[in-house]
Amino acid sequence: MKEYEEKCIALRTSIEQLAAKDMVVAFSGGADSSLLLKLACEAAGRNGRKVYAVTVHTRLHPAGDLEAAERTARETGAIHRILFADELEEAGIRNNPTDRCYRCKKCLFQKIRREAESLGTDVILEGTNEDDLHVYRPGIRALGELGILSPLAQAGLTKAEVRRLAGEYGLSAANRPAAPCLATRFPYGARLSYETMEKINQAEEYIRGLGFYNVRIRLHGDIARIEVDSRDMDRLFAERQKLTEYMKDMGFVYVTLDLEGFRSGSMDVGIVK
Repeated sequence: MKEYEEKCIALRTSIEQLAAKDMVVAFSGGADSSLLLKLACEAAGRNGRKVYAVTVHTRLHPAGDLEAAERTARETGAIHRILFADELEEAGIRNNPTDRCYRCKKCLFQKIRREAESLGTDVILEGTNEDDLHVYRPGIRALGELGILSPLAQAGLTKAEVRRLAGEYGLSAANRPAAPCLATRFPYGARLSYETMEKINQAEEYIRGLGFYNVRIRLHGDIARIEVDSRDMDRLFAERQKLTEYMKDMGFVYVTLDLEGFRSGSMDVGIVK
């Protein structure tokens, strides 16, 4: 296992080599893509090249994600481009298939590749990290098919190491909670609608506003299953009356707390990787 410093050197070396050309960074505004964008901009500056931060704005992600991306793009000095997508229709995922992530990634990165071609470059980077390689992430296959580069994973940086390095660079996204697409709140095979996803997004924002860091609401029919970090369960339970009233007013019928606590990919149980 590489030490942290070795991984950082490998990452910087890789990006320095890629900076022989203009680069496109698929940019969400989260910690992974923000770190990647920062390093790409530094390397491009030394090589007289340009970096384009390309954000695909979709209704499957909270509206605040775009604002965060715009803020971080300004911090790094990248040229920010915003594309738009209707993933439910364009990627064919309205019934939430088990390969949803693959279909979405392929749809979005085809748009990003076309944008890169219009900008005169074939170097496209994205923020998959080492941890992502060891869980159910079918979208990684689409990246390989389209020739998208993943320097963080290639260098072996874990999510914790990405946050550490982003913090060393003073990036505002370093400690931002992960914000996967809202379709991850539904069981596979469930009918997806933007209206229900927006309701879940609002409820998660409400809980975060009470001072909680990691928050997910998974919807199982009439049951809203809330995940927060295990250390925060007692505090959430203390807010149960206010929270239950809020969520029932939002239209949720049953409101539950998941005793296992927050965990990424909890809807992937039983999926063959």
